[in-house]
Amino acid sequence: MSDTPFRLVRPERCAAPLVVASPHSGRAYGGAFMASTVLDERRIRSSEDAYVDLLLERVPDLGVPLLAAEVPRAFVDLNRAECELDPALVLGVDRRGTNPRVTSGLGVIPRVVAQGRAIYAGKIPREEAARRIREVWHPYHGQLAALMDEAAAVHGQAVLLDVHSMPHEAIESAAPRGRAPEVVIGDRFGASAGAWLSEGVEAIFADLGLRVARNAPFAGAYVCQAYGRPERGRHAIQIEIDRALYMDEAALRPSADFDAVCGLVTEAVRRVRDLAVGERRIAAE
Repeated sequence: MSDTPFRLVRPERCAAPLVVASPHSGRAYGGAFMASTVLDERRIRSSEDAYVDLLLERVPDLGVPLLAAEVPRAFVDLNRAECELDPALVLGVDRRGTNPRVTSGLGVIPRVVAQGRAIYAGKIPREEAARRIREVWHPYHGQLAALMDEAAAVHGQAVLLDVHSMPHEAIESAAPRGRAPEVVIGDRFGASAGAWLSEGVEAIFADLGLRVARNAPFAGAYVCQAYGRPERGRHAIQIEIDRALYMDEAALRPSADFDAVCGLVTEAVRRVRDLAVGERRIAAE
């Protein structure tokens, strides 16, 4: 397991009220964790947003900070609330008050990876769950909150792009052939971001030649809920990118199109940066 739960790359100068984050691309699994799971290396990685952090590696060159998880989603899910503990996995957790995500095994300490595969043979101690939350979840969210506060203090508002990837098979099966979205924009149906941002981000990806959907099938989870307060000048957008665009999902490696998609994502972030700067100026006037 990584000694640090995240990697933060700051630009020489922050040029916009924008923060970009990748909470699910961590791939430092470590020997102790692998010894605790019943899954092999390929299957344990099936819920990972593989290489999203590398798609975003040019973001700091745009004057925008990049926060990327080092610890994998299968160990701690940073897009869940710290209280979303699964009683079917963590010993001593009350079964009352759970939500559908937790019941399905996708709590803050996941019980399953993609296709419902169990990570462990049995339950884990509550002390272990608490340790992971203390050593991984809190530092990551402490840093993300600080970045949002810094952006708001300097620019008068803060915009978060929370970037993920989605399995091609899952979205292809839910849409007519050739019509599945390649990018899904999630703003919790307008609750986590102003219309100017959601509409602008959707238009940017569409203008770059991608099929775009909003809030279906992914509307945004804990990060958007926690950090998106548009009435206070805090905006959070979740972006899901089809993995088939940039990687071989079966082999878990970047495809020949990786560099081109990296350039496209960088250009999209550049345009979102300019959109946020323009909106700040309008608000100031």
